[in-house]
Amino acid sequence: MKIAIIGATGQVGSQLTSEALARGHTVTGLARDPAPLPKHDRLTPQKADLNDHVYLTKALASHDVVVSAVKFTPLDGQKLIDDVKDSRVPRLLVVGGAGSLEIAPGKRVVDQPGFPAEYKTEALAAADFLGLLRKEKTLDWTFVSPSAYFHPGPRTGKFRLGRDTLLSEPNGESHISFADYAIAFLDEVERPQHSRGRFTVGY
Repeated sequence: MKIAIIGATGQVGSQLTSEALARGHTVTGLARDPAPLPKHDRLTPQKADLNDHVYLTKALASHDVVVSAVKFTPLDGQKLIDDVKDSRVPRLLVVGGAGSLEIAPGKRVVDQPGFPAEYKTEALAAADFLGLLRKEKTLDWTFVSPSAYFHPGPRTGKFRLGRDTLLSEPNGESHISFADYAIAFLDEVERPQHSRGRFTVGY
């Protein structure tokens, strides 16, 4: 497949890029500064400008899937959705956040007492982006939420999938490594199971 990854040099984006290449896909890695991307015969580095509609739609065109691995602040979510649609790429997969997951029906993680103040703006922006996707009528999208603690770690291949509820281990810990998240994410790219929906990954 031909996959365009926006934010390919970030912690998550770089892991998704590596996983995609390891599976034999062709990747266009878009970033404000693509220089850190590794040399690979199936990886094309490209400078990204999310504010330039003509530039971005041209960069995304002819891919099978667009992956967004960028922060939600100060992203213009509707503009990104429109750019993907105008590029005629049929699918958008988004590296989401955990804040919009629920701990009980109607009770989001981000709304709970004690949610870290420094992460709240980003978490709410991610939730707003998910809300935009849920109103989308034509684009095939998937929003992939990690667990509460999203961190560097080993690629074990052992994890669980959920839908809208935060996943936690019996000891109460909610976490997933970037590497294992990337496995679940690329599994969804290759074999879609959550079209027009959100799912989450955790141990």
